[in-house]
Amino acid sequence: MVMRRKEAKDYGTKKMIEGVFKKGDNCLIIEDVVTSGSSILETVEDLTAEGIKCSDVVVFLNREQGGAEYLKHNGVNMHSLLNLTDLMRYLKEEGCIDEKTVNKVSDYLHTTQVDHEALSKSLSKDRLYLSFAERAKIAKNPIAAKLFQIMATKQTTLCLAADLTDSTALLNLAEQAGPHICALKTHIDIVDDFHPNLIKPLREIANRHNFILFEDRKFCDIGKTIELQYSKGIYKISTWAQLVTAHALLGKGVLEVIKKSEGLEKRGVFLLAEASCSGTLIDAKYAKSTMKMAEEYPELVAGIVCQSPMFLNQPGLIQLTPGVQIDNKSDDVDQQYNSPEIVVTEKGCDIAVVGRGITKAADAALAAEKYRKILWDAYLQRIKKNHK
Repeated sequence: MVMRRKEAKDYGTKKMIEGVFKKGDNCLIIEDVVTSGSSILETVEDLTAEGIKCSDVVVFLNREQGGAEYLKHNGVNMHSLLNLTDLMRYLKEEGCIDEKTVNKVSDYLHTTQVDHEALSKSLSKDRLYLSFAERAKIAKNPIAAKLFQIMATKQTTLCLAADLTDSTALLNLAEQAGPHICALKTHIDIVDDFHPNLIKPLREIANRHNFILFEDRKFCDIGKTIELQYSKGIYKISTWAQLVTAHALLGKGVLEVIKKSEGLEKRGVFLLAEASCSGTLIDAKYAKSTMKMAEEYPELVAGIVCQSPMFLNQPGLIQLTPGVQIDNKSDDVDQQYNSPEIVVTEKGCDIAVVGRGITKAADAALAAEKYRKILWDAYLQRIKKNHK
């Protein structure tokens, strides 16, 4: 048996879904009363996000206001032990109520049917079911809006983690994979032969193939230090990286500094709310605080780095999910992998970060195209629910 909480607690297991289960299990949902069916659909979505399959629900009382039809339309079969009309009839037969009350309830049911269109509009605000073209119009951060446009135009949700230590190899990889990606994520400080002259050809490749340069710096320090790391030194990240990553650990000072520092006029930040490595100390409370911080800087924060479907009602933000690989489940250190299909359809991923699955391939371009297609097909499957 499993139980769904209304929200994850900051203590205990800190999970939305409690119980003993494994991915692929089938679950029968049990509910007391159903009116619109929307709360059951929310439960189905949360269970699905954990890899649990749901197709049927048993309810004690169907109020006959359109909930069963709405659930059926969304792929869930409802089985009720009792409906309100029968309940009224039984009560009248036992002398508990009179004919006037029965008619009053019947009239009420006919005049208060669930507005399926209104419920569908509510669903349409969920970022998981909106197209990237639609979300581009909602995004408040200019780089997020540009990313959505690139993703829609190139039909790619692939971010390549180019963790290479040789500058020539980095440029060659960018050229080969460029047509298939929406962003190139770097750790520029690991390039052994780095020279400022590397940036110009890297930017030229990005412009020609229409992808975003993304430095995964994970800023986490006092304001002045971050300012220097971001805009000074040999790397001068603020002059070429349209996107950077940062931790929320030391508070909103990190965003204030990135916002005010010299460099590119248009810039964006991905805040780290969850990690793909085993043994992480990041918990639900930290993730919640990170989201709160992101909401205070909508013009600067492009999205959130996480492993689960968060901020569903904020379609202007992008979920970036690392640790994606077709075959492996983990590496020999601490990285945990998920398949492309799972991160998109179950974990809420908008942009998937793939590294060694491409960089270690015999043909980087072929591997990148393979990931691009799998990820894009999964995205189309996800939004199909809202575009029938």
